[in-house]
Amino acid sequence: MNLRNCARCGKMFNYIGGQPICELCKKALEDDFQKVKQYIQDNPAATLKQISEDNEVTTKQIQQWIREERLMFSKDSPLQLLCENCGEPIQTGRFCAKCKTSMANTLNDSFAKPKPALQKPVKKEPKAGMRFLDT
Repeated sequence: MNLRNCARCGKMFNYIGGQPICELCKKALEDDFQKVKQYIQDNPAATLKQISEDNEVTTKQIQQWIREERLMFSKDSPLQLLCENCGEPIQTGRFCAKCKTSMANTLNDSFAKPKPALQKPVKKEPKAGMRFLDT
């Protein structure tokens, strides 16, 4: 059994995996997420600071939800997210679709089995002359 202290409330809990927080804090965090998500839908022009203050959620937590692609903003939102690779404007996550595709292809290519090199068949040339065995 893997016991840990919750990163949010400090209580001990049986850690299985994922974020090191207890079940009560996970539920509270999910409730906060749903509240923020609804707030963004109702107020698409809200700033990150305004969303944070009105919902009593840290800006760091909101940014994490954005990076995890759990929150998405409209194109006319004052929150301008940029692709971390090329700088193109995006609505959620860390990378634009083009960079995601490029990274996925690069990763697939690196794990692909190497193709065997085409080898030319070796021609065995018959040796000149006859050979006799001594008996």
